[in-house]
Amino acid sequence: MKDYLKAHWENIYSTKSPDQLSWTEQKPVQSLTLIKETNTAKDSAIIDVGGGDSLLVDYLLLDGYSDITVLDISAKAIHKAQNRLGEKSKQVTWLVGDILDFKPERQYTIWHDRAVFHFLTTAEQKAQYKCTAENSVLKGHMILGTFSLSGPSECSGLPVSQYDLAPLADVFKDSFSVKSHFYAAHVTPFQTSQHFLFADFIKTND
Repeated sequence: MKDYLKAHWENIYSTKSPDQLSWTEQKPVQSLTLIKETNTAKDSAIIDVGGGDSLLVDYLLLDGYSDITVLDISAKAIHKAQNRLGEKSKQVTWLVGDILDFKPERQYTIWHDRAVFHFLTTAEQKAQYKCTAENSVLKGHMILGTFSLSGPSECSGLPVSQYDLAPLADVFKDSFSVKSHFYAAHVTPFQTSQHFLFADFIKTND
């Protein structure tokens, strides 16, 4: 299954441009707002889980953040981001890998994930993600963006889990507490709307 998923995402990023991908944002406003509201120092360690070809890293660099890691299952997605950033890409740590196989070699102040966690549909997958996040976040924040109950039931041909705040918080209740949350509509490049839940969690069991 994991080999299938990697091949799936490599094919997506090899055959489609950003304006053909529903999750593309010209500016990731919700994510940037939540990261800014953590009030963490600009040299704090940030990891963008499933960052792929997202423009979040561009805006973080522009805002002066200096310790950024991008993790994605697709080498092609990361290669696209590196090409886009040019020389600036050398300021970023790039990791290719499945989040369920990720073994962090360091800890982060901010863990950001827009639209990866909702692809995990089994209790086992969610527990593994939680464990990885626990080991990765040191006295910091876990920012998640997932499809809400009003959001799509699948994305890119794959099933997803939809969330209201209570069930999402319940997954992480032993390790993280919700600091803030909001719902937002994402308008895709082809002018359809996807409803998201965004939440900023604080690590509680350090």
